[in-house]
Amino acid sequence: MELAHRETVESQGVEAVLLDVGDGHIELLAPLGPDTPVGKFIAKKGPGIHHVAYAVEDIDAALEQAKAAGLQLIDEEPRTGIRRSRVAFIHPASTGSVLTEIVQPANEAH
Repeated sequence: MELAHRETVESQGVEAVLLDVGDGHIELLAPLGPDTPVGKFIAKKGPGIHHVAYAVEDIDAALEQAKAAGLQLIDEEPRTGIRRSRVAFIHPASTGSVLTEIVQPANEAH
């Protein structure tokens, strides 16, 4: 797997690395400290899969669809993710215990 991108996201308390896999990526996260969301996750559950992310063309429309479907949103509004993407999370209680991220890549930002 080839390194596609590396970035520290202070607002989310992580260092993120993207590895190219076919047409997609695997994102590896390292917490910047034990009191960050990922740091707490690792302390509680150990290393492993933290969340699954899906790319969308229009995150605002995707959030409206998720809300209309009755999904519990962690983020009512998108926030900035790595590579200037717009991201939002859906609560695991609505997705079979899997934290789900929706991502609008920066080159598709509206």
